[in-house]
Amino acid sequence: MLLPILLISLGLVLLVAGAEALVRGASGLARAAGLSPLVIGLTVVAFGTSSPELAVSVKASFIGAGDLAIGNIVGSNIFNVAFILGLSAFFSPLSVHFQIIRLDMPILLLASGLFTAFCLTGEGISTAEGGILFALVIAYTAFLIRMSLVESATKKAEAASLEILGVPDEKPKHLWTQVLLAFVGLGLLMLGARFLIDNAVVLARAMGVSEAIIGLTIVAAGTSLPELATSVVAAIRKETDVAIGNIVGSNIFNLLCIGGVAGMVNPVGLGNIDRLDFAVMIAVSVLLLPMMWTGFRLVRWEGCVLMASYAGYVALRWP
Repeated sequence: MLLPILLISLGLVLLVAGAEALVRGASGLARAAGLSPLVIGLTVVAFGTSSPELAVSVKASFIGAGDLAIGNIVGSNIFNVAFILGLSAFFSPLSVHFQIIRLDMPILLLASGLFTAFCLTGEGISTAEGGILFALVIAYTAFLIRMSLVESATKKAEAASLEILGVPDEKPKHLWTQVLLAFVGLGLLMLGARFLIDNAVVLARAMGVSEAIIGLTIVAAGTSLPELATSVVAAIRKETDVAIGNIVGSNIFNLLCIGGVAGMVNPVGLGNIDRLDFAVMIAVSVLLLPMMWTGFRLVRWEGCVLMASYAGYVALRWP
């Protein structure tokens, strides 16, 4: 029992380190290509913090562990909204940009509904459904880039976001170091995913619980550590747009990109993932919307409500 836990912990460390290296390397290359910090923050960094979920779900899909692949996506989205945003709001009330309410939250709810429909109607995600999800994330990313290039943003706001997101504020002098960082990050992600998946299965069997429960809780929380660190630090530093945008963007990426890639790699079976899990994933996002709308702020008591909802979900699902 002890060895699988230690190897899972090692896998989580490798995933976090790999995500950090990948984000820094890819951001440096994007800056060298002439992309603005705003575009990099909306795309490279937001997707980079979700790279542990991508590595784990694709690895699980490849070996036919649908419980872990889908459970990781669903569980991560629940953890991101209910726990991470709740904790961030507890540390510091979060101001909500109207664009998040007007655009990003509706997209998140639509993506959640589509992902759930694919999973429940076909008992998983087929290759064709994975292709549809992946095409949608490409369209969403292209839209974000176009919108960010059209809209103006002050250098002061960009500079504040850069410090938190780890985006370099100038073009790197040595491109080979950025390439090396990106490749090292990818390698660490793949190695960490292997440690995490293989030993999560062993731990689930040893504890007598389903792989779905492990994926929805332990694996999901572990792969969300980059989002946790980014959003909490952003909240403490009063960069609330970064704190909220990171979570909403990551959840959209989880559903569309990770679900899409996992389905295309190998059709993903639903396994023991319950309808309750999908209902909770959608419910916490629906709950978040009126909280954001009232005063365009997430305050401390609302953060406590979100965290309590996550605690209730874990207590209900864990045998």
